[in-house]
Amino acid sequence: MSSDILVFAAAATFVLGYLIINQAALRIMLLIGTGLYIWYYAVVNDTPLWPAIWASGATGLANLIGLSNLFIRRSKWIIPRRDVDIYPSFSALPPGDFRKLMLLARREKHAKDSVLTTVGAAVPDLYYVISGLVDVQKKDGSFTMHRGNFVGEVAFLTNEKASATVVMAEEGELLSWDANQLRARAERDARFRLALDAMISLDLARKVAQAGAPRSTAEGNLDAAV
Repeated sequence: MSSDILVFAAAATFVLGYLIINQAALRIMLLIGTGLYIWYYAVVNDTPLWPAIWASGATGLANLIGLSNLFIRRSKWIIPRRDVDIYPSFSALPPGDFRKLMLLARREKHAKDSVLTTVGAAVPDLYYVISGLVDVQKKDGSFTMHRGNFVGEVAFLTNEKASATVVMAEEGELLSWDANQLRARAERDARFRLALDAMISLDLARKVAQAGAPRSTAEGNLDAAV
């Protein structure tokens, strides 16, 4: 009778786990259920059911590894020390996804008048402005864009040439990614691709929301997309 209770309890935890959307809670419930099944296999007969115990143990270990990776991906301590100060600007991304993106990034100072993109030319790098101002020059006019914006994101997404010339209006610090390296990594890693898409989508959404701002003071104007 006691062994039957173990089976029912294990099955109940599995069912509850599958009904839970939260990945961490789901894995914890499955881990508990696996432990109960192992307990059942150990006591149901006079001799433990070793094949079933080892099989369940292997399943539980795999689940435990996955759970550990999930907690690590959400832990801020894995963020590179160099980039801890800018993580608040990317806080919509889990720390693990942010780390993947930053490991491919170059963090550099750019002097005043440095050209980031040239209208009609290929855009080899994707930029993010950490500090400083940039001048965006388009056919229908120009404006200044402040920190906290991407440069070259539309050209990166469409793999087309730049629609604007972007020049540093003052010295500033930028993140830059090699566009081809980013695309290659995204093709190999679905999670990385989702993180990258989320990062750029948030930037574009902010620019759309601010598209009505005066051209001379736009901090995230949609026209800034190049």
